[in-house]
Formats: sequence, structure tokens, C-alpha cells
Amino acid sequence: MTPEELRAARDRVVPDVVAGGLRVLFCGINPSLTTAATGHHFAFPGNRFWPVLHLSGFTPRRLAPAEQAELLDHGLGITNVVARATARADELSAEEYREGGRILTAKVERLRPRWLAVVGITAYRTAFGERRAGIGPQERTVGGARVWALPNPSGLNAHWTAATMAEEYARLRAAVEGSGQGGSGSVTTTPFSSPASVRQ
Repeated sequence: MTPEELRAARDRVVPDVVAGGLRVLFCGINPSLTTAATGHHFAFPGNRFWPVLHLSGFTPRRLAPAEQAELLDHGLGITNVVARATARADELSAEEYREGGRILTAKVERLRPRWLAVVGITAYRTAFGERRAGIGPQERTVGGARVWALPNPSGLNAHWTAATMAEEYARLRAAVEGSGQGGSGSVTTTPFSSPASVRQ
């Protein structure tokens, strides 16, 4: 990826990976320039979304960003709070987040996923005015979907390792599977298999 290609990708919009009735719609903050240049979500080499998704048991193997369409086979999808690509999330304004929250709500109402998983607590707080929200299940619903705030898988998020992120993603998976089987949808952590190593 050349610097020229990355600069040309600024403000580009990347199509969602979505379908009606998903189990989980994962919602990123906004596309990186790498994602915008390739058309593949979470494509920046340091981003841990794809390995964490596998570590947590959502996918049977680690998918590459170019294989994102396979998520639909597992009842999963990807969208973003803000559609336009930037080099850094701090280039977005609070109003962009709030408008993104309104657009996301309408999108969820239309697509009807069971869960909306926002991968970035600051983005969730800003988009929906939930200043005290923490990681985990939220009391509110968005567009009729239950909401879970997940840690941002960016490599810049040093507070979370791939392993600790996978534990939180696995808590969501347990809730999804519990609610999908007519159970209580409890949010206790369930065991998941871990590959011996994860490239990041």
C-alpha cells in the first residue's frame, strides 16, 4: 500500500457487510485509510479484530480481512459509527459521532440484528450520549437490538491484549448463544479454544 493510495482513500466510504436478521452486527468507529483503500474492514495490519473474533469462538478459523463476506455465514456483520475513512479516529467530531448514532439506529431498525456490538467504548459513549457507559452489556437498546460495548481492537489500545479482548468477546458470544437458544442470555464467560499463537 503506497502513501499515495492511502491519501487517496481519505473520506472514502466502505460498504457494510450486512444482511437482515444477523446474530451480531459489529460496529467499528470508522474505516481506517487501509480499510478504505482495500475495501476490507479492520484491514490495518496492527488491528486485532480478526484474530480476536476467532479466539473468542465467533469464527472457526481466523479470517483474513479479504474474507469478510464469510462472516454472513456465521450470522455476523460489520458496519461503522461514522462512514468516512480517516487516518485517526480523533479526526472525527462529536457531531459526526452523534449523527452516526442516528444513522446507525435507523440501520439497525431496518436490518434487525439481535445484538449490536460497538467496538470502542468512547465511540459508543459519544454517539449515544452515554457518558458513563462501560465495557459489557448495556441497559439501553438501539433500534430494537441489545447492545454490548467491546474494547477497540486497534493495536493502539494497549490496555487490552488479544487474550483479554477475546475473553470479553467470548462473554458476548455466550450471551448471543444463550438468547438464541431460548435461554436467559446470561453474560458469564464460557471457555473457548485458543490457537497456540496469534499474529498481530
